[in-house]
Amino acid sequence: QVQLVESGGGLVQAGGSLRLSCAASGSIFRINTMGWHRQAPGKERELVATITSGGSTNYADSVKGRFTISNISRDNAKKTVYLQMNSLKPEDTAVYYCRTVVTSIGIYWGQGTQVTVSS
Repeated sequence: QVQLVESGGGLVQAGGSLRLSCAASGSIFRINTMGWHRQAPGKERELVATITSGGSTNYADSVKGRFTISNISRDNAKKTVYLQMNSLKPEDTAVYYCRTVVTSIGIYWGQGTQVTVSS
């Protein structure tokens, strides 16, 4: 069994920053891709950013330039992925979910952490 524990969400004013963390634990031999998705009220869940075990990153067009190339990171030893979010806008308000691909086991999702950006 694999567990993902997210933290770091909260309420922030527009233009502010937050750092999300997601730690994986359980019967894990190797983690492949880790990343973040988000779901705003009334909308479908969408990709925010991903990072492979080798450090290659991918960002959604909606966050490029604000969540810059260095803003998703991971610590393989700690099985943890981080998302530094800068210049937050009200439209970034959503529940943010950690998604992890565990080699030979499957895909796991965290329980979600609320991010609210006030104008």
